[in-house]
Amino acid sequence: MAAAAAAGPVFWRRLLGLLPGRPGLAALLGRLSDRLGRNRDRGRRRSPWLLLGPLLSPTVPQVTSPPCCLCPEGVHRFQWIRNLVPEFGVSSSHVRVLSSPAEFFELMKGQIKVAKRRVVMASLYLGTGPLEQELVDCLESTLEKSLQTKFPSDLKVSILLDFTRGSRGRKNSRTMLLPLLQRFPEQVRVSLFHTPNLRGLLRLLIPERFNETIGLQHIKVYLFDNNVILSGANLSDSYFTNRQDRYVFLQDCPEVADFFTELVGAVGDVSLQLRGDDTVQVAEGMVHPYKGDRAAYCQAANKRVMDVINSARTRQQMLHAQTFHSDSLWTQEDAAAAGDRRPAPDTWIYPLIQMKPFEIHIDEIVTETLLTEAERGAKVYLTTGYFNLTQAYMDLVLGTRAEYQILLASPEVNGFFGAKGVAGAIPAAYVHIEQQFYSEVCSLGQQERVQLQEYWRRGWTFHAKGARAAVPEVRGGVLRHLRAAESAREAMGEDGDSTDQELLLRTDRWTPRWRRDLSVSVLLRGSSGNSCQPGA
Repeated sequence: MAAAAAAGPVFWRRLLGLLPGRPGLAALLGRLSDRLGRNRDRGRRRSPWLLLGPLLSPTVPQVTSPPCCLCPEGVHRFQWIRNLVPEFGVSSSHVRVLSSPAEFFELMKGQIKVAKRRVVMASLYLGTGPLEQELVDCLESTLEKSLQTKFPSDLKVSILLDFTRGSRGRKNSRTMLLPLLQRFPEQVRVSLFHTPNLRGLLRLLIPERFNETIGLQHIKVYLFDNNVILSGANLSDSYFTNRQDRYVFLQDCPEVADFFTELVGAVGDVSLQLRGDDTVQVAEGMVHPYKGDRAAYCQAANKRVMDVINSARTRQQMLHAQTFHSDSLWTQEDAAAAGDRRPAPDTWIYPLIQMKPFEIHIDEIVTETLLTEAERGAKVYLTTGYFNLTQAYMDLVLGTRAEYQILLASPEVNGFFGAKGVAGAIPAAYVHIEQQFYSEVCSLGQQERVQLQEYWRRGWTFHAKGARAAVPEVRGGVLRHLRAAESAREAMGEDGDSTDQELLLRTDRWTPRWRRDLSVSVLLRGSSGNSCQPGA
C-alpha cells in the first residue's frame, strides 16, 4: 500500500506530460498526487468546490521550441513566458534593489543630472510640492546644459502621466511641467493618458477625484539613458520621504531601456499631448480617446502597443539565437574584444503588460498561471498596500497547496488613514475584507499554510505591491499577525497620521482595479532559480 502511494506522484507526473496547454487540469492532478502522498491532511476541512479554482485560469502558452541546453538559464519553468513578451538577459551585478524613498529620490536626481540622450518618466502623477519642484528643476538644468555644451547633446525628455489625476486642482502636474514645455518645446514631450471608458454623460457627471475610479495610467518606470528604475512609487513628496514602496534599479541595460522607451512612447502616442498654453491635442492621425469612436480608438491603441511588444520579442529571440545557437558561439572574451564588456547574463527579465481597455491581459494570464502551478512545497510571498484579492486569485490561494505569506499594510500605515470624509473609512473597509478572507482560511483549517502579516511603522505609509522578494528590507517596521476576531475599531487604533489622503484606491496587482488600468510589472528570474515580481 505504501509503495502504491509512493508511486502515485510518479504516475501523475507522467500523465501531466500528456496534457500540454492545460495548467488548470495539471494543477488538479498535482493536488491529487499530493493527497496520495500526504494522508495526514485528510482530516482537514476543505471545500471540494475549491478544487475547481485552478480550472478557471487560462491556457499556458507552450514553449514552441525544445528546451535550450546551451543557454545560461538552462531549462527553467518560466521559459514559456518568452512566447508572450520579450525576454531580457542581464547580469545580476547590474540589478540593485533600493531600500528607502530617500534613496529613490536621490538616485533619480543624480540620474537626471548625468543623462545625455534620454529621460523617460511614466507615473500616475507629479506632485506640486517643493521636492517635486526640485525634480523639475533638475530636468530644466540638464536640458539647459545640453544646449550650452560645445557639442550639444540630443537629449529628449518624455513624460507620461494620467490625464484625470494630473489635471486635479488648479495647481497640478500639468502646471508643474508647463515651464519645461515652453522653454524646450523641441526636446520635451508630456503625454496625458485619458481612459476611453470616461466619456459622454459619464464624464460630465462624475466629479473630480471620483472620475479617477473609471481607469488610469498606472505605469511607473523612470529611465535615464540605459539605466532603468522599475517601481510602484509616484512622483510625489511622500514617495520621496516616508511612503515605503519597492524600487529595482537596472544599470546599463540598453535592451530593457529601449523596450520601455518604446512602450512609454506607444502609450504616449495614443494619449493627449500637453502644449505650452496648457491645452491638449490628439497626436496626428490618432482617434480621440473620449470624443472619437471607442472601438476604433482601442483597436488602434492595441495595435500600437502590441507592435512594440511583438517587435521587441522578435528582436530578443534573434539576439538569443545569435548568442547561444550560432555555429560559433561567442565567449565572454570575444564579446569584450568586440567592445561589449558587460558580464554574461544570469538573470532574466519579463515585462508583463496589463491594459484592460486595449484587451491586453498578459500580466493577468501570467500571474494566474504562476499561482495555478504553485505546488506543495512551494512558497509564495505576496505583498500589497491594499488587500482586496480578485475572486480568481482568492480561489487559487485557497485551492492550491503552496504556502502563502501575505504582507499587508496595517490600518495605521494605509495612505487613507485619518483622511476626511468617505476616504477615512477606507482602512476599516480593508480590515473587514482581511477578516473575511482570514475567516475563510480558518474555516478551511489552513492557518499554517496561508499566513497574513501587517506592516506598521510610526509616521510612515505602505505602498509596496508584488512578491516579497522584490520588497525592500523592512527597516524600523513591525510585522504583526492579523487576528481573525479583530474588530475594525480595534484594528484602526487611536493614533497615527496620514501622509497621503488621496481618494482613489489604486492597487496594480491583486485587486479588481488593475483590470481597468494600464500597468506594467516585471518578473525577474535569477540564476539561483528564485523569482521575484516587482509589480509596477
